[in-house]
Amino acid sequence: MKLSVIIPIYNEKNTLETLVSRVEAVDLADIEKEILLVDDGSTDGTRDILKRYEGRPGFQVLLHQKNGGKGRAVRTGIEHFTGEIVIIQDADLEYDPQDFPAMLKPILQGKADVVFGSRFKGSGRAFLAHHYYGNKLISFIANILYNTCLSDIETCYKAFRREVFQKVRLRSNSFTIEPEITAKVFKNKLRVYEVPISYAGRDFSEGKKITWKDGFLALWALLRFRFFD
Repeated sequence: MKLSVIIPIYNEKNTLETLVSRVEAVDLADIEKEILLVDDGSTDGTRDILKRYEGRPGFQVLLHQKNGGKGRAVRTGIEHFTGEIVIIQDADLEYDPQDFPAMLKPILQGKADVVFGSRFKGSGRAFLAHHYYGNKLISFIANILYNTCLSDIETCYKAFRREVFQKVRLRSNSFTIEPEITAKVFKNKLRVYEVPISYAGRDFSEGKKITWKDGFLALWALLRFRFFD
């Protein structure tokens, strides 16, 4: 059994090495780890750090010449992963890889095709208010549109059985990859579990990239993929 960890990266030189070491440190018993580092056109020196991982066993380093967005980086990772299970991991330190075992458990038990990690059900640093309520609103609308009851559709942590990508074809380049995944997972009637995860959210001074504009784009994506994909 192999777990592929897709890490989309854009200008994360201050956190990348720490994050990769945390992913490597996770004990998954008999499960092998493959780490895909997908750099989306970083300009801050991140690529100098990525050179240290090129050619190392268990790593793939994939480079975009131009910034295409988180969704594009995730899709590049999906094109190259080789594991039976795949999980998406941001390159900052907001999400803790020690939550991997909880994320994988419903899949390994044969109960789920996809697992969402909920920041609202776990513990962690307090959210920025507009991010907190914005995420709640987006999740509420997604639940109405797709007749489900997720608490956190915008979470980074999503784990998938390999076979999911035989049914789900992703198109988004930006942060709208999150609502697109939600839309297509439920439209394809896949089995979804949600588990609590920890979360140490950043503010904008610490490098947070997502803004209120991305919230409106997420709502539009939920509507578009529900009716017009």
